[in-house]
Amino acid sequence: MVDSHAQVHGKKLFLRFDPDEETRSPGNSPLPGHLQKGARKEEAGDQKQTLGPDSQKVSDQSSWSLELVHSGDTCSECLREDSPAGGAERWLQVSFGLFGSIWVNEFSRAKKANKRGDWRDPIPRLVLHFGGGGFLAFYNCQMSWSSSPVVKPTSDILSDKFHRGQALEALGKEQPVCYTLLDQRYFSGLGNIIKNEALYRAGIHPLSLGSLLSPWQLEILVDHVVEFSTDWLQGKFQGRQNHTQIYQKEQCPSGHQVMKAAFGPPGGFQRLTWWCPQCQPSLPPSEPEQVSLS
Repeated sequence: MVDSHAQVHGKKLFLRFDPDEETRSPGNSPLPGHLQKGARKEEAGDQKQTLGPDSQKVSDQSSWSLELVHSGDTCSECLREDSPAGGAERWLQVSFGLFGSIWVNEFSRAKKANKRGDWRDPIPRLVLHFGGGGFLAFYNCQMSWSSSPVVKPTSDILSDKFHRGQALEALGKEQPVCYTLLDQRYFSGLGNIIKNEALYRAGIHPLSLGSLLSPWQLEILVDHVVEFSTDWLQGKFQGRQNHTQIYQKEQCPSGHQVMKAAFGPPGGFQRLTWWCPQCQPSLPPSEPEQVSLS
């Protein structure tokens, strides 16, 4: 939890608006010129989720204001229509998914030309302004209103209520552990970097079936998930650069050649995976690996 008006759970952010907060039209857009005059219609073609045909700003008089930026003219609903009835506490749920991001006091700029060869800066979905002049710009995220945060803290890998037993049970299923680790029902907030790093540090091949791993190995894997995630977050807060051991590497720390391939469940996302065949050997197809505890 950030404060009484915001909560963070995994890859979801919840912003609270009290019943007495005022909703009104935004007036002049605070977006910089290069975004105001950008071709939003072109951007809309690349963004499936849209906010609506109109922008809106929600303000609590002095502390912050929220501008919802439209990203096209073809959507049929806007957040104002989905807002809970008057007098009810409102929470704006922001889901970042695989590609969402937040920019602090600056807007994202184009790093390369788009499919049409144009250097168009991305259009933010939401801009949250603060009384001191700072702002947050949200990109590639989905938003919806709710009457309360709909979360399961038991699946949040950084929550004190994280249900370790539930996570271990999910990992023990007869499917590759690299699939299960990205299942947000059990590991909310766990992304591709954490997946790769935790598997390497645990010495487990990405395609190992959870049912063939020993309870001890599964425990070690969950330990590395939580430890790496915690260290990564602390590093962000302290402005410290976090170094990966296997993700996007050509060699592992032991000097072995790293393999790379896209893995994912049938019909699901195929995520790039890096692993060391020597440090993370594949298991025999029929016998679980025998682990000596002596």
